Amino acid sequence: MLEHEYTHLGGISRLNVGRCLGIASASVSAGIVYVLLWFVNIAQHLGWSVNLPPSVLSLVGAGVVFSVLAWLLNRHAWRWRFIQSLLQIPDLSGDWTCVGRTIETNTNPAYAWDGKITIVQSWDKIRIRLKTDTSASNSKSAALIKDEADGWRLFYSYGNEPKIDHTALHTHKGFAEILFGKDLKSGEGEYFNGHGRYTFGTMKLEKIDNG
Repeated sequence: MLEHEYTHLGGISRLNVGRCLGIASASVSAGIVYVLLWFVNIAQHLGWSVNLPPSVLSLVGAGVVFSVLAWLLNRHAWRWRFIQSLLQIPDLSGDWTCVGRTIETNTNPAYAWDGKITIVQSWDKIRIRLKTDTSASNSKSAALIKDEADGWRLFYSYGNEPKIDHTALHTHKGFAEILFGKDLKSGEGEYFNGHGRYTFGTMKLEKIDNG
């Protein structure tokens, strides 16, 4: 399953970021073209036979530069501390231990469970995957909201598939809300299941240091 887009509230809008990338691309492209033409002019003054084919200039056009800058931002640059402070977006990617507790109801007993959450994240896409001994779930949609008082809130919907040897469990859909601390090392949340398994409970997350 592939990552999906997510909503980002509380930071710079992606539309404004796109505008800034467009301006930067035009400036960088113009600068590169100017330098190339300057070198050609110098070479011709020295008596060298130098030509600059249009195909070379097309490789440094604003569209190409924009594509390179957008790829760099999406895959790498958004994690750089300075750019993170401008974009106001947290890096939640990595592995997290998850200790959960299902709350008792008239139809379901209370019980504890644990698993591992893996978050795959880029600037514009995310995927939240939870694996336990009995099942696995993947996010379908998500939103990140900045909480000035406590940290970052992650809301996401998911689909859960039980393992084949746990026939008593059913495929179901659910929704989770996790509040991550400002240091992005821990989080606490709640989940609500439906469409196949009507349970709800709490979760506690701790970031796994992979070195």
